Amino acid sequence: MIEGPEIEEVDPHAGQAMVEGGATLLDVRHPEEWEAGHAPDAFFLPIDQLGDRYTELPTDRAIVVICRSGARSAKAAEALVGAGYEAVNLAGGMKAWVAEGLPCVTDAGEPGVVA
Repeated sequence: MIEGPEIEEVDPHAGQAMVEGGATLLDVRHPEEWEAGHAPDAFFLPIDQLGDRYTELPTDRAIVVICRSGARSAKAAEALVGAGYEAVNLAGGMKAWVAEGLPCVTDAGEPGVVA
């Protein structure tokens, strides 16, 4: 079996620290999940559009990839690493992010939920 590159995983607080240090937080969930609630300042790029739009992502900083539970974001991080990006997966996704008390908002700035 051929395996892809080893993908680093970070917990929510380490991911937030990376973002505060300049990394991009990339949310790869579906639009309805994003609309229900997302991390502030996250960049939204649904996983099904990643192949066509990944060049919109910065190449000069790390990317912390997040989804709902960590599965889709692991695949997206693997694809990004394969394309030459520095990317890590946020283990546990938005469910873990919110469970750790980190912010979740809607586009209107209201409190959000993980859908």
